[in-house]
Amino acid sequence: MIGLIVTGHGNFGSGLTSSLNLIGGEQEHYKFVDFVQEFSVDDLTRELTKAMDELSDCEGILVLSDLPGGSPFKTAVEIGFPRGNVVVLGGTNLPMLVEVSMARKFIEGLDDLANMALNTGKDQVVRYEFKPVVQETSEDGI
Repeated sequence: MIGLIVTGHGNFGSGLTSSLNLIGGEQEHYKFVDFVQEFSVDDLTRELTKAMDELSDCEGILVLSDLPGGSPFKTAVEIGFPRGNVVVLGGTNLPMLVEVSMARKFIEGLDDLANMALNTGKDQVVRYEFKPVVQETSEDGI
């Protein structure tokens, strides 16, 4: 199975994890790493390294981060790239996480799972459009 790590600023990782567990139950081969205010980048590096080490038996690791280019994203890339089996995505949203957590039971390829995550994340950002209903009246009164 492909391992998952969710990371981001503040309590992004633990917050999304709480929602995911409510929707899909407890996850296997899953870690979150929060980049809280008290952390330095060295602290973040230590915690991401620990999470990746704990998932080292997985077929690969998909890291889902909040902001592309932010410290959690860049640190995950710096740690993950040398391992060779880590893909890091930025711009994570809850629909993406839920879909990936369920699909990784069936999808074995890390790149396939990452591409699915990107497509789902994009597709699930929607805008509600209110369109008033125009009622037609009949001359017959009906």
